[in-house]
Amino acid sequence: MVDYHASNNQSSTSGVQTYMEQENDWDRDLLLDPAWEKQQRKTFTAWCNSHLRKAGTQIENIEEDFRDGLKLMLLLEVISGERLTKPERGKMRVHKINNVNKALGFIASKGVKLVSIGAEEIVDGNAKMTLGMIWTIILRFAIQDISVEETSAKEGLLLWCQRKTAPYKNVNVQNFHISHTEPHLVFTARILFNVAPCWWNIWKDGLAFNALIHRHRPDLIDYDSLRKDDPVTNLNNAFEVAEKHLDIPKMLDADDIVNTARPDEKAIMTYVSSFYHAFSGAQKVPSNHKSQLCGVSPHHLHVCLQLLEWINRTIPWLENRTPEKTVKDLQAKQEDFRDYRCVHKPPKVQEKCQLEISFNTLQTKLRLSNRPAFMPSEGRMVSDINGAWHTLEGAEKGYEEWILSEIRRLERLEHLAEKFHQKAAIHESWTDGKEAMLTQKDYETSTLAEVKALLKKHEAFESDLAAHQDRVEQIAAIAQELNQLDYYDAPSVNARCQKICEQWDILGALTQKRKESLERTEKQLESIDELYLEYAKRAAPFNNWMEGAMEDLQDMFIVHNIVEIQDLITAHEQFKSTLSEANMEREAIQSIQAQVQKIAQSNGIKLSGANPYTTITPESIDSKWERAMAMVPQRDNALQEELNKQKSNDTLRATFATQANAVGAYIKDKMEEIGRISIEMNGTLEDQLTNLKDYQTTIMSFMPEINKLEGYHQLIQEALIFDNQYTKYTMEHLRVGWEQLLTTIARTINEVENQILTRDAKGISQEQLYEYRASFNHFDKDHTGSLMAEEFKACLISLGYDVENNKQGDAEFARIMGIVDPNASGAVTFQAFIDFMSTETTDTDTADQVIASFKILAGDKNYITAEELRRELPPDQAEYCIARMAPYTGPDAAPGALDYMSFSTALYGESDL
Repeated sequence: MVDYHASNNQSSTSGVQTYMEQENDWDRDLLLDPAWEKQQRKTFTAWCNSHLRKAGTQIENIEEDFRDGLKLMLLLEVISGERLTKPERGKMRVHKINNVNKALGFIASKGVKLVSIGAEEIVDGNAKMTLGMIWTIILRFAIQDISVEETSAKEGLLLWCQRKTAPYKNVNVQNFHISHTEPHLVFTARILFNVAPCWWNIWKDGLAFNALIHRHRPDLIDYDSLRKDDPVTNLNNAFEVAEKHLDIPKMLDADDIVNTARPDEKAIMTYVSSFYHAFSGAQKVPSNHKSQLCGVSPHHLHVCLQLLEWINRTIPWLENRTPEKTVKDLQAKQEDFRDYRCVHKPPKVQEKCQLEISFNTLQTKLRLSNRPAFMPSEGRMVSDINGAWHTLEGAEKGYEEWILSEIRRLERLEHLAEKFHQKAAIHESWTDGKEAMLTQKDYETSTLAEVKALLKKHEAFESDLAAHQDRVEQIAAIAQELNQLDYYDAPSVNARCQKICEQWDILGALTQKRKESLERTEKQLESIDELYLEYAKRAAPFNNWMEGAMEDLQDMFIVHNIVEIQDLITAHEQFKSTLSEANMEREAIQSIQAQVQKIAQSNGIKLSGANPYTTITPESIDSKWERAMAMVPQRDNALQEELNKQKSNDTLRATFATQANAVGAYIKDKMEEIGRISIEMNGTLEDQLTNLKDYQTTIMSFMPEINKLEGYHQLIQEALIFDNQYTKYTMEHLRVGWEQLLTTIARTINEVENQILTRDAKGISQEQLYEYRASFNHFDKDHTGSLMAEEFKACLISLGYDVENNKQGDAEFARIMGIVDPNASGAVTFQAFIDFMSTETTDTDTADQVIASFKILAGDKNYITAEELRRELPPDQAEYCIARMAPYTGPDAAPGALDYMSFSTALYGESDL
């Protein structure tokens, strides 16, 4: 590919700005033509990719891919050879605008005046502005620096094409008008007056492209086989050959050029500039016809040849670099060079200057007379002389620099030699005794801490050794420099340097060897230390386990049942199952100590003493292990004896439990039967008394079973058995139950006897007693045989007493409680209740009072309803009355009417209820 770097950097800012301002005025509206825009897209894209591919990338859409400014900045870096400021990698619009502004700023720094092209248009993907910007870049970096004689840029490119295609038939690049008849002077005038020639028609048939390639590479084109009337074939041939062999990408389309009345000039110029850069420097433009030499002075040619010959003779002398051994010889050469600068060169400078003046004058005259410019033959052009002169001055400068460097070299030799011997002496003094220090084996009898200290000391020595590496390298470098400067005593310097280097290698090897020995010893001692630490970590818990195990094996135990002793036996068996694993742990701990001894013996290490991490020795571990193993069978025997004892105790428990369960059930059943008898009240009081006494006799016949249970209980106490999972009864519980049973039957018999006495004394009928018992039992919800204060109050209210919760009722209730409960126990027995009722029935006309009360509640009706009873009486009293009142059957009866008169009469024994 083409490299524009050198030519770009040599361009003048003023020339660029002037030319670019002219280009901006060429055709601002050309992009409005869709055909031209299409051609420019393709050409400019190919041109950009021809440079971007050097950086490993390319573009697909010219207005889209430059929007973020990243590839635009990369393109400018590639074609300019300069580094732009670091781009911004953000995705926001402001980042893209900043990147494009950096690129436009770089273009402006090259003297290019950008007209109506802003970063916002490029970021927005404005095709016209993007193509205009790329065209500006192409002008500045691909066309502006084209220079052919006194023409440059576009005109220079046209002149180059004209010179290269002149010998070819059917190619007349001297004329750029459609008629192909524009004279040479008109063309010259166009160049002089900046009138733009026509680029399009001279390229449409394709011959000009093929001629450019054939002129430089005739092996690639068979020019004579081309036909002017087949432009598409000609164009495609040139494009394909350029792309394949010249590395010039295909930027144009043959059909677009042929089928467009006026192909885009910018696209063609861009493509042709690639040919110029591909071929420039490969071959100079040859001299044209003899008519161009008309009026040339023979003296000019003679002076030119003489000057070139003198330059060619002088350059080899200046390029001679034969070294001298002495400063005197160099001073002679320096004197000859001074004569050349002061005597021989000045006249030649005058000749060169006069030659350039004559040439410029001649060209001016030719241009003013509308004659072709003077074109010297190859090798005699002003540029050739300037090139040879530039080479001469380069050789002159190099010769002068060489003489000065040679003088400095010889002056430096003595200084370097003295410096070498001084540094060598210092180094030899430092190395004295180091070999003996490195070969001692003091680490073999050292402890780990001492070996670590030796390693630290050795590391310090290594640092010192590394620091002296620079001195050795300096000594070797000085010796090498003395050799390079051809020092006369180089052999002795080399011998001393060789000795120092060999000794340095020995010290390095000994240092590495001692370091390896120290590290190996440290590693062995660290292994022993790690084994000591591991031994301590494992020995301590194992020792604690053994002490705990011996304590458990000797521990006294107290159990109360088989389950507890079986739990102890199970735990002991589990302990025994761990003994094999514990023994393995013991052996592993002992093997750690064995490893320590093995490492010490195999490496000749003298152990300093006991394990620094623990006081537990392998001997103490074995001793405790043996004592613990001896305790295991002793523990087995003790547990077995206790198991046999608990089995015997369990038999006693079962025997006692069987008897206790039977006695407990008997007491419970009898207590329930007594309660049922006292509530049911079957038969007369005399019958009840007879039945209760017979029942008492039956209960007393069970006494032998109680005594039998007492015997079992005595055996359990003697065996110190305190619990029994086979029964819920204890002897104390059964004794209390038996006593309660006997007390209950006796109390019940006494109550019946008292009821008989009360009946006979008070004249209470059997039916009234039944009614009193029924009322009492109704409110005795918990069947305790007595009524609490609130239960007694409810019973009184149900019987018609005015003891409601008010001041008068509370006073009446307190009076009655004083009668039935003189001891203020808070409970009223059935006997007290009978005494109170019998007294009340004999002293007052209770039935009339109750009837009067019910009549008030019924609203003077002869009946009362269940709803009225529930509304006027407490719930318990209401339900009691409803359950016992007979239905009312009078003529004024209503649905659900109850007969409160018969209820009241029956309540006091005056009628049957």
